[in-house]
Amino acid sequence: MTTIDENLVVRPATEADAGPLISVLAAAFHEGPVANWLIPDEADRRAVYQRYFTDAFHQGLDHGQVYTTSDRTGVAIWYSRLGPAPTPTPADDLARLRAVERIAGAYTPRFMVLKEMFDAVQPDEPHHYLAFLAVDPTQQNRGIGAALLADHHRRLDDLGLPVYLEASNRNNQRLYLRHGYSSGPAIALPEEGPAILQMWRSAPGDDGRTPFPCTKPRRQ
Repeated sequence: MTTIDENLVVRPATEADAGPLISVLAAAFHEGPVANWLIPDEADRRAVYQRYFTDAFHQGLDHGQVYTTSDRTGVAIWYSRLGPAPTPTPADDLARLRAVERIAGAYTPRFMVLKEMFDAVQPDEPHHYLAFLAVDPTQQNRGIGAALLADHHRRLDDLGLPVYLEASNRNNQRLYLRHGYSSGPAIALPEEGPAILQMWRSAPGDDGRTPFPCTKPRRQ
């Protein structure tokens, strides 16, 4: 059972929060089926994830919305997806590949496959995308993840916008189902990789949990 800590205050993250929140992200995602598939070697995973989540945090500050709690034990990185994504040019593709190579080294192919599969199934309907929700593993069951979700959901409900995310394990899936999400199709990673569940929270005013929205094939 999750106990809600009434002292939790959610606020926008800043550059000053980088160190603690990058550590929270790396620790929260270090274990699990996707982590094991991406980087089987744990020592390599620790080094790669430090670089990966450093980049993810700063990308979130620059291009999305990042929220944390007053004690910096949780972090959520959101992106607005209000229109069609621009079609990347060959130069864009090359720049993305080089950036991933600097982060992931020998594990670049699997990182690229994961990103391309995620990009290919993003819903067409305008929405916000929850890229990462992380809680310090030593602070579980305080309601930190629930507080971060509820805070942003209130803003989105005022705007009349739905939410999309990918859930990589059953505990996460249960959390999102409790917060009004519906399950969509699974993304099956290749080479005996795990299945990742797409999830959708409808805009307010819809009659209950609506079916998962359609997507159109995208260039990969």
